[in-house]
Order: sequence, then C-alpha cells, then structure tokens
Amino acid sequence: MAIFSVYVVNKAGGLIYQLDHYAPRADTEKTFSFPLDLVLRPHDERVVVAFGQRDGIRVGHAVLAINGAEVNGRFTADGKDVLEFLSNPANYPVSIRFGRHRLSSNEKLMLASMFHSLFAIGSQLSPEVGSSGIEMLETDTFKLHCFQTLTGIKFVVLADPRQAGIDSLLHKIYEIYSDFALKNPFYSLEMPIRCELFDQNLKLALEVAEKAGPFGPGS
Repeated sequence: MAIFSVYVVNKAGGLIYQLDHYAPRADTEKTFSFPLDLVLRPHDERVVVAFGQRDGIRVGHAVLAINGAEVNGRFTADGKDVLEFLSNPANYPVSIRFGRHRLSSNEKLMLASMFHSLFAIGSQLSPEVGSSGIEMLETDTFKLHCFQTLTGIKFVVLADPRQAGIDSLLHKIYEIYSDFALKNPFYSLEMPIRCELFDQNLKLALEVAEKAGPFGPGS
C-alpha cells in the first residue's frame, strides 16, 4: 500500500501545493541493435512507443534516457534529437530506458485546474441540492480522494486502491494546513504554500497513514 501524491487546489482552481510522495518504479532499460524493433513517435513534446510492446516496454511509455543520459522531452542531455539519434546505425548498440512520463509543473497546474472544473460539474449534475462534488474517483491502479473545505480549498490525495484511512488523512492534512500555513504570518491566502514546517508535518502524516492506516484520537 502507498500514497502517491498530494495536491492542494485553491477555490479558483489554482494549484498551490503539490507533493510526489511515492512513484512506483516501472522503468525498463534494454540494449538494442540496429534496426530498432520498436516504433517511436513524437507526442506532446516527448518521444513515446507507438507500436511493439516487449519485455516490460509498453505502448505509451516515453524514452527517459539513452546510454545513461537523461532525455528531456524530444532531446538528449547534449541537445541531440532523439529520433534522429536512433535512426543512425552508427549509434548502435544503444541502451534505452523507457517508462511512464513524469508530469511537468505546467502539466500538474493544468490537471489541477481540470479537476477543479470536473468537481464543479459533478456538483451541478447531482440530482440533490447541495452536493459536495467529487469525493472519490477509482481506477484499477489508484484512487483519487478529495476533501473540500467550507472556504473552497480542495485537498486531493492519490493512493493505492488498497490504502486505508484516506478520509482521516485528508482531515489531518487540513489540520496541518491550518496550523502551519494559515497561521504563518508570511503566508497569503490562495497563494502557493512554501513553508518548511508544512512540508515536514505533511510528509510525517503520509508516513503514519501508510504504516498505520486511520488516524486515532490525538494523532
């Protein structure tokens, strides 16, 4: 069981805090000879597998590194175009690491804003007046849990589907936000949270939740 990440979204839909707590390792590195037996295509400013799943490499996985050097989008660390490099037989054999694309800061901002809109749509679609909106979304690999305060701040936690005690954790995060962000004289409402004590206590709460499940009285 694991807690993957935490998002805090203000009432306008802006992402004001994000923490990646645990990322499952799904990277696969293989050495290839020419010609490459995978079909690669550019997609959203990165190079991904379009065809040819094998040995843990799946369609949609991005090229993360070549010969141990990190790849940034469509280019290697020294500025070479990935597709051009891999089309040259002189560069083989070559070691390529594939894996799930890591979200950029801009992508996280965009996704937080999209969830804010979906939350509002969920409230409006409800047959009952005063719906709280989306509280949980479930997939086969994770659950998204959301708690919205009376002031409109949303706390979102992505966790393993088997992880227990998330409702208690969301309220605990709200307590930490109240104690270490709102009571910080240098913090402005609705603005990004940059507070070391908030970071430390949030990480501790996540570790406790992973090990013990629900929070008890006085936690």
